[in-house]
Amino acid sequence: MWECKRDGSVVFYLQSDRLRGLVPLEKRGSEGERVQTEEAIVCGDVSPAVEKRLSRLHGPRKEYLLSVLIPVYNEINTLEEILERVRDVEIKKEILLVDDGSTDGTRELMRDKIEGRYPDVRVFYHAHNQGKGAALRTAIDHATGDIMLVQDADLEYDPREYYNLLEPILDGRADVVFGSRFIGGGAHRVHFFWHRLGNGVLTFLSNLLTNLNLTDMEVCYKVFKAEVLKGINLRSNRFDFEPEITAKVAKRRCRIYEVPISYSGRDYEEGKKIGWKDGVQAIWTIIKYRFID
Repeated sequence: MWECKRDGSVVFYLQSDRLRGLVPLEKRGSEGERVQTEEAIVCGDVSPAVEKRLSRLHGPRKEYLLSVLIPVYNEINTLEEILERVRDVEIKKEILLVDDGSTDGTRELMRDKIEGRYPDVRVFYHAHNQGKGAALRTAIDHATGDIMLVQDADLEYDPREYYNLLEPILDGRADVVFGSRFIGGGAHRVHFFWHRLGNGVLTFLSNLLTNLNLTDMEVCYKVFKAEVLKGINLRSNRFDFEPEITAKVAKRRCRIYEVPISYSGRDYEEGKKIGWKDGVQAIWTIIKYRFID
């Protein structure tokens, strides 16, 4: 991406540099040189509307720390890889891993190869399995970032999409951002018809009772301003975290955005854990948190 400035200089950006906080490379251009941006801009003749848009996109941003919350349960085959992918994202961040009573060697892997090895990673342990929601509560309690993002410990979701997920919050438009696997985005593995149907039913029911128009309530990627997430009393222990947090941010009239994401779904032989019982629990949770907090 190029930006043509009024003084005739041309600033070159990578697509997501404005979120990484990198210093752009400047090159002098001739007066009136035409360059390509998201919109056509001619140096020295920038319309007020385009100027306002550029100011919002490329203006100074407040420094922030991202807290990446990763609940972990029996993910020995993927944990090291997802940790590497998250650490490779060029954003100032802290990573909070919470082992939720793993029994497949994940716990030992975290103790032997991860804990204390990385300055940006902190590790916590549950004595026994309690569920995703419980692990996230532990992570939230210890997080110190300005923005919090939920990341699963498998490889279904791509951390390189953090930049797009963060943008509505960094721009000041959103308090909460949901990813969506169903509104475009990158590549999607073709998978499980009944899971897709069930997700649609749960999202519809959640929308019906929250008056939202989400397309993917059950998605993993959810991003919050820290004060929003820390200000919510979460009760759910398992996958019912998803409908609970959705209901509660809706009740608080948070500004919610959706961002398209890719999805590399796995099957049960590869370690997928959510099942039909979690769907039943989600229905009850959607109804319950419509009426109580």
